[in-house]
Amino acid sequence: MQKEQKIIERFLLLSIAAAILTIALKTAAAYLTGSVGFLSDALESVVNLVAAIVALIATRIAAKPADANHNFGHGKSEYVSALVEGAMIFVAAAMIIYTAIGRLLDPAPLEQVGIGLFLSIAATLINLGVGLALLKAGKRYRSAALNADGHHLLTDVWTTVGVVAAAFTGWFWLDPVIALLVGVNILWTGYKLLQQSLSNLISEALPPEDVDVVKAVITDFEAEY
Repeated sequence: MQKEQKIIERFLLLSIAAAILTIALKTAAAYLTGSVGFLSDALESVVNLVAAIVALIATRIAAKPADANHNFGHGKSEYVSALVEGAMIFVAAAMIIYTAIGRLLDPAPLEQVGIGLFLSIAATLINLGVGLALLKAGKRYRSAALNADGHHLLTDVWTTVGVVAAAFTGWFWLDPVIALLVGVNILWTGYKLLQQSLSNLISEALPPEDVDVVKAVITDFEAEY
């Protein structure tokens, strides 16, 4: 169990390192191009960094053994981390939408798009690789924190894909429109993550269809023995 905990912590440290690197790349892209999309992308990566740090702290708390005040251990702290991360996704989406509306009302041309695209694509590849690795590890080790952080990084990937697509067209107005659409999509992702985390935190019952499957398995087992 302690070995698995160390592995989970290493994945979260990898996520923190990836967030720091992508913040640097996206901030440089935003500065060079003047793109509100790239700026929004960089803001979301800051949220990724904060969320990964919260997740690391939560998993360390979750690994503590049961004590007099926590008879069933500290495992639920991971779901609290996932709740915080879902809330942080909402914050990122709000920042993106606010910035996008401002630029939509006052369009501006992009500069040095080529190098901006290169930096942003590099950041996307980093997030894609780390995000998929976190999801795989989250499933293997049944870690809510890794699963939430992996989904968060993948929403960041979709943000960048939208921004890059807008930058390729050269249409000034499309940059904030894409950022706005991506912000709305991230809001939905944050809502689903919050819903799932809250359900696990309060030990909500399984959906009726899942209960029927469990009952069917038990019935088959009883029939055989």
